Amino acid sequence: QVHVAESGGGLVQPGGSLRLSCAASGFTLDYFAIGWFRQAPGKEREGVSCISTTDGRVYYSDSVRGRFTISRDNANTVYLQMNSLKPEDTAVYYCATDVGCSSWHVFGSWGQGTQVTVSS
Repeated sequence: QVHVAESGGGLVQPGGSLRLSCAASGFTLDYFAIGWFRQAPGKEREGVSCISTTDGRVYYSDSVRGRFTISRDNANTVYLQMNSLKPEDTAVYYCATDVGCSSWHVFGSWGQGTQVTVSS
């Protein structure tokens, strides 16, 4: 059964950093693109970053480009390194499988989400 689980969220001050993890089970990342999304209170869910594991291409939304970095390891985990965090980055962050990175369309499964709060 395909399953992804996020971890690493928390409370951080503006300008700080966090690293989120998306651990996959039931499938191998070699065949699916993985995306990170977020949803802030009262707002729609938006795509943040995506990694195409077939060709290694990475994608970022304009709001996080230059501050966030997506990567993967060989143990079926995708990471989102978030630096220079801003209060507007506060949201529940989700990872998803089988993502169309150029369209942010999700064909696969969603994780349960992890809360990121940026506040002083």
